[in-house]
Amino acid sequence: MPRSALATSAAAPRRRTSPGSAGTSSSEGRVAASTQNQALSALLFLYREVLEVDLPWLDGIVRARRPERLPVFLTRDEVRSVLQRLDDVPRLMASLLYGAGLRVLECCRLRIQDVDFAANQIVVRGGKGDKDRVTMLPAVTKADLGRHLRAARAQHQRDLAAGAGWVELPTALARKYPNAGREWAWQWVFPATRIYRDRLTGQLRRHHLHESVLQRAVKRAVRQAGLAKRASPHTLRHSFATHLLEDGHDIRTVQELLGHRDVTTTMVYTHVLNRGPAAVRSPADRMFPS
Repeated sequence: MPRSALATSAAAPRRRTSPGSAGTSSSEGRVAASTQNQALSALLFLYREVLEVDLPWLDGIVRARRPERLPVFLTRDEVRSVLQRLDDVPRLMASLLYGAGLRVLECCRLRIQDVDFAANQIVVRGGKGDKDRVTMLPAVTKADLGRHLRAARAQHQRDLAAGAGWVELPTALARKYPNAGREWAWQWVFPATRIYRDRLTGQLRRHHLHESVLQRAVKRAVRQAGLAKRASPHTLRHSFATHLLEDGHDIRTVQELLGHRDVTTTMVYTHVLNRGPAAVRSPADRMFPS
């Protein structure tokens, strides 16, 4: 719990806060809507679960709404410039983010069995909302990805010979298939560089590569490319969607590739196309043609 929320919670039993004051704290303290909602949840937990005090007026407090922001995306030349400044594993991961529309953690958590070279597809398992989906495997990444997986398999064989080679399995699969954690199919596509010992099982495991490795590499590449945009690895996913729409692909297809539950979420990318809002041509362009 944040210190600000604890301080507010400690003072809460001694004074009553009016419902309207919760709505002004974000503007007065200049905090994000998520921060305000977290503090409100802490207050609700304090009163209801700890103090066991029922305050009906707390239910009338309106939670802060997150502002709607347009996604930042890169042009094709900017994407190329960023990817050219990446090396090795970060470059391969960034290419999958842009080429397949993966989220950062979806890319980090890919397992060997999720990549189908023959069908040219990637299966994203347990994505946002715990949903599975299928997206494309970019042909341009297949050669580099194949070399990467051969090196990863050799590393896995060395781990097995050293008594390691385990990975964490989803849900209760470890109880159902006790030895599956050492099988090649369940290994991470992007394994971490270090081995750790699991406290519960004593197994010597490898976690997947931490997302911060890719985040730092992309941030450095964006800076070296001289781009005046707040670009992150997730920006490559935004660029994937935007460029597909620019190429004339159906928005429902883009929705499925991104894994959006509602098409209105995908619709936001129609507002960042280079033809202007709703593809309307500015009257200034008609008056002063270039």
